[in-house]
Amino acid sequence: MKSQITKILLCLFLCMCTFCVHAQKLPRLTKKPKAQPIEAPGSRNIQTIDVQQYLMDLRKETDSLIYKDYVDLRRRLSPVSEDTLSIVWAPTNQLVKVSEKIMIDSIWVTAFEYFASWDSQKINIYDFNPKNFKDTVQVKLYDPFFGSKWNSPLKETRITSEFGFRKFRWHHGTDLKLNTGDSIYSTFDGIVRIKSYDRNGYGYYVVVRHKNGLETLYGHMSKILTEVGQEVKAGDVLGLGGSTGRSSGPHLHYEIRYQGLSINPTEIFDFNIGRIKSDSYTITASSFDHVVQTQQTVYHKVRSGENLGVIARKYGVSINQIARMNGISTRSVIRVGQNLKIK
Repeated sequence: MKSQITKILLCLFLCMCTFCVHAQKLPRLTKKPKAQPIEAPGSRNIQTIDVQQYLMDLRKETDSLIYKDYVDLRRRLSPVSEDTLSIVWAPTNQLVKVSEKIMIDSIWVTAFEYFASWDSQKINIYDFNPKNFKDTVQVKLYDPFFGSKWNSPLKETRITSEFGFRKFRWHHGTDLKLNTGDSIYSTFDGIVRIKSYDRNGYGYYVVVRHKNGLETLYGHMSKILTEVGQEVKAGDVLGLGGSTGRSSGPHLHYEIRYQGLSINPTEIFDFNIGRIKSDSYTITASSFDHVVQTQQTVYHKVRSGENLGVIARKYGVSINQIARMNGISTRSVIRVGQNLKIK
């Protein structure tokens, strides 16, 4: 009897153990979420842009801002209506590519429409006819507020030859006395456009394009110390004085030009005291009366003893030009009293 009871109890015990094992609550298995990438600050809503279009828009907007306190970007101004009263320096990282493959980090090179062209060989590269110029342009020569200064082209400025008609041709600059080796200075902030040599004229010379809309020329140097495309400040040394080219002795031939045409430097500088006359200069049609005068047709009546060579030297033109304008050969015999068209 006892053995049966024992078996029954043992069976109950085993059943209870089995039930406990099957009733044990196991932990739930869950799938871990994928790791999310870490966002950089400000990385939301990034839009792609057309880089080339952006640069084009940037250039259009900044080209007109260089000399402006305010400008309506919807209106493109003509060269004669540009406001040149304020010199605003707007540096950018945009590189302006010019014809000689020179890379210039200066957006103001194309500030004016007539400055959009670039040539390091020819002085007058601007298609500007003074006969059509009816406007008044006020040019700001320098402005200390914007860090733009001026400097005399030489330490001492004594005139040896004036601007004007000389020896049957126009003298487009003012000659200033110097000693060979004297330093020649840039009169305004700018960039060197021409560094060249003219055997029958300027000798070693430099042309500097300025932010104020003018260009200056320095001739008869003994040595040039700048390179094309180099930015210079007012007072920087451009070269050393000399007597190269068509020169009768050491001097500086100094020119001021607007759109390629010469302006009398004594209207801007008082060389007797070595000072600039004003911080601005007014350009009018009368500023180019001498250019209009030289563009008029000139005739010469042949005199006894003259030939084409003598006449050509008298007017500063070539024999070929006289022959071409009169429909004759360079070896043609001319007669006394004959009227020849010179230019």
